[in-house]
Amino acid sequence: MEVRVASAGETVACESATIARGTSSAELMHRAGEAAAAEIAAKFADEIRGGVAIFTGSGNNGGDGWVVAGSLARRGVRVRVTEAGSPRTPEAREARDAAISSGTVTMGDPPQGDSVIVDALLGTGASGVPRGVVADAIEDIEARRVSGAKVIALDLPSGLDSTTGAHERCVRADASISFGTAKRGHLIAREVCGEVIVVDIGLVENETMSALPLLVDARWVHLRVPPIPVSANKGTRQRLSVVGGGKGMAGAAILSGEGALRSGIGLLRIVTAPESVIAVHAGLPAAIVQTWPTSASELDDAVRSCDAMAIGPGLGQSAATRDLVERILLAWRGPVVLDADALNVFAGDVRSLAKLVAGRPAVITPHPAELGRLLGIPTADVVARRFDIGLELAATLGAAVLLKGTPTVVFSPSGRRYVSASGTAALATGGSGDVLTGMVGTLLAQMAADSDLPNAVAPAVAPADDRAAEAAACAAFVHGRAAEICGYVRGTTLDDILRAMPEAWNENPTSLRPGVLTVLERHS
Repeated sequence: MEVRVASAGETVACESATIARGTSSAELMHRAGEAAAAEIAAKFADEIRGGVAIFTGSGNNGGDGWVVAGSLARRGVRVRVTEAGSPRTPEAREARDAAISSGTVTMGDPPQGDSVIVDALLGTGASGVPRGVVADAIEDIEARRVSGAKVIALDLPSGLDSTTGAHERCVRADASISFGTAKRGHLIAREVCGEVIVVDIGLVENETMSALPLLVDARWVHLRVPPIPVSANKGTRQRLSVVGGGKGMAGAAILSGEGALRSGIGLLRIVTAPESVIAVHAGLPAAIVQTWPTSASELDDAVRSCDAMAIGPGLGQSAATRDLVERILLAWRGPVVLDADALNVFAGDVRSLAKLVAGRPAVITPHPAELGRLLGIPTADVVARRFDIGLELAATLGAAVLLKGTPTVVFSPSGRRYVSASGTAALATGGSGDVLTGMVGTLLAQMAADSDLPNAVAPAVAPADDRAAEAAACAAFVHGRAAEICGYVRGTTLDDILRAMPEAWNENPTSLRPGVLTVLERHS
């Protein structure tokens, strides 16, 4: 099951298209409730023996809760339902009547001893701060969670805005069972969602669905990252040149090189400032080190000796930096990733950057402030439009745009979008983006190679001009996954994350369930 990421409006459009194709709203509710009940019964098998309390609202999310109630009761689970408003839709009333008529579901305030709470108060279409009986129910659920009950939200925690992630008054869930798609709010406000489980309810493929961002997971990455065969050598593992490490910033180039080495690059070259040469030699003994080119012959040497280039980490922001970036991009026409100061020197000048990167596999990796500077808009606007802001820019540049953040969104020139929701707040530290740049550069070199090379796999379903976007998405996912493997946030450093990368790159995807995000921020 491919998992797509949707806003509230997009979710409604996908459901409406399915209904228009002949699946009734009642049937979708039945599928959602039965799938959720099956997940609860499997994942919380021990806890539900202590009883399940379900809080239902007046909309169709409440109807989903009533289907869950009936399904769990048929499994022999003691279920009590507390209503925060009577059902107002025919399908929700039908689900309520069916559950009550079974004679095994009771109503009223649940006892304090119930081990599992199911939140079915508000659904995807709800917005604004909950009030009245719903707000009271949210407070009741939170009190029970604090007392030790497990809380499972249907579709998303009540009070969480499905599109924006706003959650001023919101249920805090241990798990959220989402129907058909992941919601944008899940990925923005991960701390209130717990584990996100996306279940298939039979939404039909349609124009809206196919245009939604794809949620990257371990299986998707595994199918795209080229394996390293026994016969590999440093040449077939490809060569990457990292241009960065200005005066006082050698660490950025070193971290980028570490990211590349931990990602499987065959030969690493660091092109750095004269003042940084000794530090880079000491920090990266496996790398070849040379100074920034000042002559045509030095420039020719720098671009002849690589399969991809990563430009920007610790480069410094000045007129000289822009001149260096322009000279390299004019001399080197192969795959390139641009980060940090290699982007900052083009602030407000997208047209010039587009001319320089055109006609090659390319990725830019800005954080929201850098993207805001490049586009000449406030950072807050970038954050608010994080799932859409890069579409036009990627098309203009002819390059993939990797927008770092929670979550990371990758935009391809063809209009495809990929979302990586892996990671923890341990990545929110200086140098983390430099590591990612080296990872992207490595995959850009390896995945841009012809498919008949010994270290390449058959091309993925995406067209050739999306290969750079896929490389960026794979790197972003593994970057985040390495942080998750570390487990903790406080006390975890980039050294820890780099040491976790072998496990992250080589994790067996068949051991992971599709459509499941495990969130570890609470282990801080």
